[in-house]
Amino acid sequence: MNKVISISREFGSGGREIGFRLAEKLGIPFYDKEIISMASEDSNIAEEVFHAHDEVLGMKERTSHDYVSVNPFSSLYEVPVSDQVFMLQSQIIRRLEQRGPCVIIGRCSDIIVTDAFRVFICAGMKKRLERMQSLEPGESPRKLETRMRGIDRKRREYYQYYSGNEWGNPRNYDLCLNSGSLGVTRCVDMITACLHLSAQ
Repeated sequence: MNKVISISREFGSGGREIGFRLAEKLGIPFYDKEIISMASEDSNIAEEVFHAHDEVLGMKERTSHDYVSVNPFSSLYEVPVSDQVFMLQSQIIRRLEQRGPCVIIGRCSDIIVTDAFRVFICAGMKKRLERMQSLEPGESPRKLETRMRGIDRKRREYYQYYSGNEWGNPRNYDLCLNSGSLGVTRCVDMITACLHLSAQ
């Protein structure tokens, strides 16, 4: 297996856990929030800025001209924050691609990487709620569902804006899996099997 594996996911579907377990099984690096730290270090922009705009388009900022302060001779001068975050994270993702096989979670990595194996993880709302309640037992189901729908909407807008593709559309991925019906372990096994088949 010599490809970057890009995993897009609905919030609460377990996509991050699937990606982490897959990387462990294959013995390759795993990248999620680590990309933020690397981009922050490269750009000297605070990590908090990246976290605030991570996979978020931020349409309000586009109308209010919310910019961060950078070197005026930089190519990032007076560029909206969400565009800066996307460009800087894209540079990191391309660098990771050059290093060899790895698993990358989200951040439009499926369209940034030249020849990625693209996976989308989804699940029904009931299963996603069950998973989130096990992780956050003190939160009410209604608040969790509202948060999940909000995060998915932001991811969808972000992905569509920067890729021009429809987030979650099976045509845009090599493999789409329902973790709610399959479970995390079986998803990992199925991705592994598909990777071996595609390498033949």
